Amino acid sequence: MLASELINDMIPPLKLTDTTELALAWMDEFRCNQLAVVSKGKFLGLVSEDIILERGIEVGLIKDLNLDCDHCKVIKDAHLFNIIKMASANDIELLGVVDEADDYLGVITIKDTIFALSQTLAVQTEGAIIIISLKTIDYSLSEISRLVESEGYKILSSSIKVDEADTDFIKLTLKIDSEDIQRLVATLERFEYRVIAKLQAKQGADSDQERLDILFKYLDL
Repeated sequence: MLASELINDMIPPLKLTDTTELALAWMDEFRCNQLAVVSKGKFLGLVSEDIILERGIEVGLIKDLNLDCDHCKVIKDAHLFNIIKMASANDIELLGVVDEADDYLGVITIKDTIFALSQTLAVQTEGAIIIISLKTIDYSLSEISRLVESEGYKILSSSIKVDEADTDFIKLTLKIDSEDIQRLVATLERFEYRVIAKLQAKQGADSDQERLDILFKYLDL
């Protein structure tokens, strides 16, 4: 999924001539703590509730504030994973989206991005998630798929992330089509694959979000 597909058309940008009072009202209306600031069609950065409140003024103009994160924008063709990486690195809840000419197109919220990621990882589909740590040189999805299918399972989705603690290793995340994965884990470990996390469904309405929270912890997002 690309940035252009994630743009939230409901959240408007602020202009330099808008007031901080308007900014706070919009943040309350759209349930966010940040808004994009745009001038002459260009993304200038983000204004946050904290920046406004730190000034200690009831009403001021956006142009009088020091904006945050003028680089917090992505090209419209940016991939979902790159969006998440930038949002996480800058601890922000929305990103600007621009075209090839650097013209502002809209914003993406991290909430919408996480929802899109959950669909990409097949979180809504019944099954379990397995995370494997292995050397990059040893990675072969075809070999791992063969082991998975030999035990009667199927891989619904997969993703890879370089292990920041040791760049010679990767973390491979697999969504499997069954909740009962004990036999599969035993087989993987017998072939010397190191399983570092097993995320199985739990009863209750919050199970999908809990899986995502645990998954982000292991992916360091």
